[in-house]
Amino acid sequence: MLVALGGACALVLASAAGAAAQTQTAPPFEGAPASPPGSLTDANPTTVTRDNSSGSRLNRRTAEERRAERLRRRPGQEEEKPPAAPTPEENKLAAQALLSAAGVSCQVTEATLLGVTAEQHSTYEAVCAGAPGFLAVGSTPPQTFNCLELAGQAETSRLRDPAADVGQQCTLPINLDPVPVLSTYARAAGIPCTVDRGSAIGKSTAGNIIYEIGCADSDGYWLEQTADGWSPTPCWDLAIQQETCRYSTAAETKGAWSTVLAGTDAAACDVQQARRVGRDAQGLTVYEVKCGAGDGYFARVGTTFTAQRVHPCAEAATIAGGCTLTAAAPATAPAEN
Repeated sequence: MLVALGGACALVLASAAGAAAQTQTAPPFEGAPASPPGSLTDANPTTVTRDNSSGSRLNRRTAEERRAERLRRRPGQEEEKPPAAPTPEENKLAAQALLSAAGVSCQVTEATLLGVTAEQHSTYEAVCAGAPGFLAVGSTPPQTFNCLELAGQAETSRLRDPAADVGQQCTLPINLDPVPVLSTYARAAGIPCTVDRGSAIGKSTAGNIIYEIGCADSDGYWLEQTADGWSPTPCWDLAIQQETCRYSTAAETKGAWSTVLAGTDAAACDVQQARRVGRDAQGLTVYEVKCGAGDGYFARVGTTFTAQRVHPCAEAATIAGGCTLTAAAPATAPAEN
C-alpha cells in the first residue's frame, strides 16, 4: 500500500510539472510582492499563457506615465525656457564692437540683430550718425557692408535684370534714404546743391566708393572720398568724358555751362559742344566750348567749377594748338595808316 501511495503521489507531481511546463507566470504589477504569482508563498496563485497583447503593454505604459508624473511633480524642477532676446542696447554695443574691430568709422545710433549665417555668425544692421549704415557679420575677422553700396549694386543689377537676386539688403528706414547722408557729403565737398536723389554707383581705380547725387533743378555730381577729402566731378564734365549721370537731365547738364561761364566775356555763349583740353601751369582745367552763334572760347576753370579766365578762339591760336571745335576766322590785322 505504501508503494502504491508513493506511485500515486509521483503521478500527481508529474502531472503538476507537466501543467507548469505548458503555462507561464504573469509578470508582477508594479508594487506587487517580490515572489512571482503561482509560487508557494503566493496565497492566490495565478497562471496565464504568454500573451503580448494589450494587458501587459497597458501595464508598462501606465508605469511609464506614473514615473513621468512623479518627475513633473519633483520639487524645485522647472521647465527649460528659451533664452531671452537681446535688448536694443545689447544689439547696439555688439554692432559697434564689430564695426570698430573692422576699422569702420561709425558711431552706431541704432542696431538690430538680423539673424545668423550658415556658419552661425550673428549679423547686425547698424545705423551710423552722419554716415551710411552697415551690415556687420560676426565672423573672424568681422565682415562689413556699406548699405548705400549694397543698394547701388542692387539698383544696377535690377536695371539689367528686374528679377535679379540682389542678396541681403539693409532694411531699417533711415538706411533706405540716401539723401540726408549725401547732403552732408555734398556740403563737405563745397557743392551748392539741394540733393534730391543719390546712390553709390561703383568704385574708383583707387578703390574708393563713388556716389552720384542729383540736385534739385540743376546739374548733379559724382563724389569720391579720397585721402585728401572729397573730390567732386560735375555731370557736365562727365558728359565730355562720355559718362552718364542717372539723376541729371540733358537740359540740366547743358544749362550748367551758364553758371560756369557767368561773369566772363563768354557769359552769353549758348554752349553746343565742349571738350577738355588739359591743365595749365596754375592747375586750372582748360576747356574749349563752341557757342551756338558759331564762335568759341577757351575757358580756364577752377576748383569751384567757374571760369577764371576766357579766351576767344580767334585770339587763342597759341593755346594748346588752338580751337578745334570752332572754325573761327583769324583775328583781323590792324589797318595801315
